[in-house]
Amino acid sequence: MPFGLSFNKTKAWNEVLVNDYRRALGDNGQLIDVREPGEVTLGTIPGAVNIPVGELPNRLGELDPDRPVVLLCRSGARSGQAADYLSARGFADVTNLTGGMLAYNPNT
Repeated sequence: MPFGLSFNKTKAWNEVLVNDYRRALGDNGQLIDVREPGEVTLGTIPGAVNIPVGELPNRLGELDPDRPVVLLCRSGARSGQAADYLSARGFADVTNLTGGMLAYNPNT
């Protein structure tokens, strides 16, 4: 598991179904796809920025901790790990998109 973190029993972050991502983003949220670049080439949610979960520690400066962060991956597992990581570093409004790209339907 990246960063040596395990899932919290009491999560400090939110979860919503992937197709509710617009609600989680609000007006100024940051949508981050934590998959590897090769996976992202197969498709992602429009507007998502690719920051692979393994690069997150070195790229924290690209994220604004005062704005909502919405995380996406293939199924919701890696984005859950990223949510743990960001929450532990003071990001207060973090949401994991459950189901990930496997459950995403662009027509909803």
